[in-house]
Amino acid sequence: MSTIIEMPKLSDTMTVGTVVKWHKQIGDKVSNGDILAEVETDKATMELENFDDGVLLQLMAEEGDEVEIGKPLAIVGEPGESIPELNDSPSDTKSTGTVTDNEKIELTQESVKDISESDSPPTTLLGDLNITEESSERIIASPLAKKIAKDNNLDLSKIKGSGPRGRITKKDLGINSSEILTSNPITPKSLRKPHFACTSLLQSKTIPVSKIRSVIARRLLESKTTIPHFYLQKEINAEPLGFARESINRRLTLVAGQVAPEKVSINDLILMACAAAIPQVPEINTSWGENEIIFHGEVHLAFGVAVEDGLVTPVIRNAETLDLKSLSMQAKTLVNKSRTKKLRPDEMSGSTFTVTNLGMFGIDFFNGIINPPNAAILSVGASLPKAVVGNDGSIRSGKTITLGLSCDHRLVDGAVGARFLQAISEILENPASLLV
Repeated sequence: MSTIIEMPKLSDTMTVGTVVKWHKQIGDKVSNGDILAEVETDKATMELENFDDGVLLQLMAEEGDEVEIGKPLAIVGEPGESIPELNDSPSDTKSTGTVTDNEKIELTQESVKDISESDSPPTTLLGDLNITEESSERIIASPLAKKIAKDNNLDLSKIKGSGPRGRITKKDLGINSSEILTSNPITPKSLRKPHFACTSLLQSKTIPVSKIRSVIARRLLESKTTIPHFYLQKEINAEPLGFARESINRRLTLVAGQVAPEKVSINDLILMACAAAIPQVPEINTSWGENEIIFHGEVHLAFGVAVEDGLVTPVIRNAETLDLKSLSMQAKTLVNKSRTKKLRPDEMSGSTFTVTNLGMFGIDFFNGIINPPNAAILSVGASLPKAVVGNDGSIRSGKTITLGLSCDHRLVDGAVGARFLQAISEILENPASLLV
C-alpha cells in the first residue's frame, strides 16, 4: 500500500516549508532512513527523512515550491502500484470541475462577465456560449515560467509540462537568454547589455523573501524597536593576539606531524576570551523577563556567520567549560553546518551572549544589533596597522583592533558595559592568561 509523505512541522513557528532540493527522483528505490529532500523552514534548512521501504512513485512539489504543513510532498509505494488520487496538491490548490465528453456548461451573461474579469486564461466562446472541457482546462505553470512566458509572448497552452501533474517549469520553455534576445523584437530590460565594456552584475528582478530572511527581518525590527541600545567601544593592542595565534598554530602543526592541523583563528581566540570574561561580569549574561531579570548560569555563546540568505547565529553551549581546541572545533563545525544549511533549530537557539566579527572584510569598526534575548553583543573590527605608544613612551608601528559593545540599557548600565570591555581587553592583550 502506498504512503503519502506530507510536509512535517519542523519548528515551533513553521507554517509552510520550501522544497530546496530533492535527493530522490521518481522511480528511485528508498529505504527507512533515506533522505528524500532538503526543506527550508522559517529557521533553517532541514533534511526530510523517509520511513518506508519501497519506490518513489510521485513527487507532489518541485524544488522552490512552498508547501503548507500537512500537504502531500511525495508518494512511496511498491513498483507498479497505482497512485492514489488526491483532492488537492501544493502545486494546484484550486479544484476544477470535471466535464464529461458529452456534457457542456451553459454560460449566462453574468458568468461570462466573471470569466472575463478573472485571472484565468481567456476562454474562447463558441456558438451559443458553450465551452468544452478542453478549452476550459486550467494551465498549471510555475510563477517563473509564467513570468518568462509573459515577457516573451509565449503561449503556455501549447507547451507540455514535465513537472508533477503536467506543471510547466522554466526548463520546459526551451529557451535561454541568447534565444530571447534574438527572437524577441523588444528585449526585456533585465537582458539588455550595457553599452560600456566592463561587466555589470546589476539585474532588474524581484525575488521572494526566504524564510531565514523573514525571521532575520522580524527579529532585528523587534530588537531595534523594543530594546534601548547604547554603545561603547575600545581600541586594543592586537599584536599579542596575533603572536599568540601564530605560536599556537605552529605548535598544532608540530603535534599533528604530516596531518594538516585544524588551525586556530583570531575569532576563536576572541570567543575564548568572551567565555573567560563573561563570568567576571555576570550582569552581561542576562535576559529581560516580564517582571524579572534572568541571570544565566552558563555561557551559551552565539556568533554570526554570513550565509547566502543573510546571517545566522549558531550557539556554542557551555563555552566557559571548553578549552581552546574544543571551542575552535565546535565553531568550525557550526560554521560548516551554517554554510551547507544543515543547522538544526536547537543549534541556533538559547544563546546568552553574541559575538559578530566583520574584521575579515576589512571593516574598521561597527555597532552590532542586539540578538534577543541577550543583554549585549560584541562587535569586532579588523586588525589594522597603526602608530602605537610603546611601554617606554616611544612611538612605533603596531596593530590595533577596535571592539564595540552594544548593550540593552534595561539590563546593562554604562559602568557594567565598561567593566566587561576592560575584562575582555585585558585577556586579548595578554592571551597567555587564557592558560590559567
